[in-house]
Amino acid sequence: MRLIQLRGPHGRRLGMVEDEHLRLLRSQHSVHALATAALEAGLPLASQAERDLTAELLDYPEIYLGCSAWVILPAVDHPAESARCLVSGTGLSHIRSAANRQAMHAAGEQVTDSMRMYQSGLEGGRPAPGAVGVAPEWFYKGCGTILRAHNQSLDVPAYAGDGGEEPEIAGIYIIDPAGEPRRLGMAAGNEFSDHQLEKKNYLYLAASKLRTCAIGPELVTDPDFHNVAGEVSILRAGERLWSKALRTGESVMCHSLVNIEHHHFKFEPHRRPGDVHIHFFGADAFSFGEGIRLADGDVMEVRFEGFGKPLRNTVRVETSPESLVTVRPV
Repeated sequence: MRLIQLRGPHGRRLGMVEDEHLRLLRSQHSVHALATAALEAGLPLASQAERDLTAELLDYPEIYLGCSAWVILPAVDHPAESARCLVSGTGLSHIRSAANRQAMHAAGEQVTDSMRMYQSGLEGGRPAPGAVGVAPEWFYKGCGTILRAHNQSLDVPAYAGDGGEEPEIAGIYIIDPAGEPRRLGMAAGNEFSDHQLEKKNYLYLAASKLRTCAIGPELVTDPDFHNVAGEVSILRAGERLWSKALRTGESVMCHSLVNIEHHHFKFEPHRRPGDVHIHFFGADAFSFGEGIRLADGDVMEVRFEGFGKPLRNTVRVETSPESLVTVRPV
């Protein structure tokens, strides 16, 4: 099942994808509300959605192209409190991401810490059932305020070095009343980072990740994450500037999904009942690694087979100079 969050003339609604139509749900108007109801009823998310379907259909292509009064929202959020949505990720999970990071930070070294981290994943990132494997790289992106939807812009602020796409699949989770993480599904994503800042010094990695990002347009409740093919493209002035075939999923990653999830949710603050978590699983390719610098107005398109329509976002570069943020005493 593929779900999509919308805002229309009379507020938020939740829909289920049916070919070229969206069938609206009656009483649950967000994925968070649907998940809460499913947990209360002891039902799978898809079953709870099916119980709430209406006969009301919307034209999906019209909405997808932005030609409707209905607007697509991020594939999931915390509708009441954005601060209760944590956005994070695991890097160095694919060989090409490790190679790109190695090239950025080599500076004469034959093997960098980035490549060592990838190698440790190859050696210990797929533990036997019930065992704990080696921890992957982990990074924080922000809370729900940094989430953007399909057709929205991703921002390069005045203080940034640049902004570049990172085409990934993200896991979507809610913490149940008992404090246990529950996976709601997965969504296509653009993790969008500041690679120029990161390239200056790998210790800037944490700051380079504090940028807007996008997920969607659809949440897939029962995805096949074994071996997922996809493509990332950059369009400039309506013409394709660059594109690359992608492959992600457990069979091509150095960490198993179970291991990634354990090392995210082992931290007690990550298991607060009612919170939403969005965790990016890593990129197989991005244009920065091939010498491309994105410009204002460029369109980034991310597509993964089995994850619905492609995610499209425009780069918006802030042109005003960076201004000093001052702190005053109370």
